[in-house]
Order: sequence, then C-alpha cells, then structure tokens
Amino acid sequence: MSATKYVDSEGFLYTAPVREQGNIYKPNNKMMADELSEKAVRDVHTKEIDLVNRDPKHLNDDVVKIDFEDVIAEPEGTHSFDGIWKASFTTFTVTKYWFYRLLSAIFGIPMALIWGIYFAILSFLHIWAVVPCIRSYLIEIQCISRVYSICIHTFCDPLFEAIGKMFSSIRATVRKEI
Repeated sequence: MSATKYVDSEGFLYTAPVREQGNIYKPNNKMMADELSEKAVRDVHTKEIDLVNRDPKHLNDDVVKIDFEDVIAEPEGTHSFDGIWKASFTTFTVTKYWFYRLLSAIFGIPMALIWGIYFAILSFLHIWAVVPCIRSYLIEIQCISRVYSICIHTFCDPLFEAIGKMFSSIRATVRKEI
C-alpha cells in the first residue's frame, strides 16, 4: 500500500492512502486487511485547533482591536480625576471582555451553525450548479465561436481587404506655411 503526503492549508501533514489492490471495505489479501486495521488515517475535519492564536490569517486585525484609548481620550487641560480615569478604563475593559464572552456563549454556536450551513450551501451550489453551467456554456460557445469565425473570415475579410487596398494608395503630406 502506498500513500501520498499532503499539506493542508494550516500546514498539517497527512497521508491519503492509495489502494493498489482490493476494495477499502473488502481487502483482497490478509496483509492489506492488517495494514488497514493497524493504521489510522488522520481525518482533516478533526484536526487540532490553536487555542492561543485564534486568528492565524489575521481576518480581524483592522476591526476589533479597539482599546480604551481608541474610544475615550481626554485632551491636555481637560482631565478628570485620576481615580475616575482608572475606574473608567477598568470598567470599559472588563465590560468589553465579559460582554463579548457572554455574547459568544449565547450566540456563538448558533451563528457557527448558520454560517456552516450557509457556506455548505454555497459550496454545494458552486460545485454542483455554477461550475457545470459555466463548463457547459464554454463548450457550447466554442461551437458557436467556430461558426462565427467562419462567417467573419468568409464575409468580412474580403470586404476589409478591398477597403484596405482602396485606401492604401492615398498619400497625405503635411506642410507648414509661414
């Protein structure tokens, strides 16, 4: 049994087994059956996720990195009491942190479900409807383009060649008179 190694988009290396003999459900020989039972093929849907770096592709770098200083600022000469400023900073930071966690706990899984369904439908339509329609269109337009090309070469080429020969004898000169 031979295997080809693949690297997925996250950089994880996994092997996709290529069966040289038999069916994966009914192997032809005992050696193949033993290899199938001994080796566990890594499933790409159960790969480990990074719990530290949760935005490895930096999708939200420009959106959600909002700190207290980005929202509330006191110019020179207009300062509140230091204790009020510190309490405001702490209140803002803790409220933003815990309210985000609360919203994530309540709506995170339902939104993940909705987005998962949406992208599954989008992928399904792209694979089973859009690409076949485009391929079909390209196949049919290729036939039409051949007919169109024959018509252009038959009718337009002689006309344009005749017009070109008519205007090829015209000479233009430019004189500057003072």
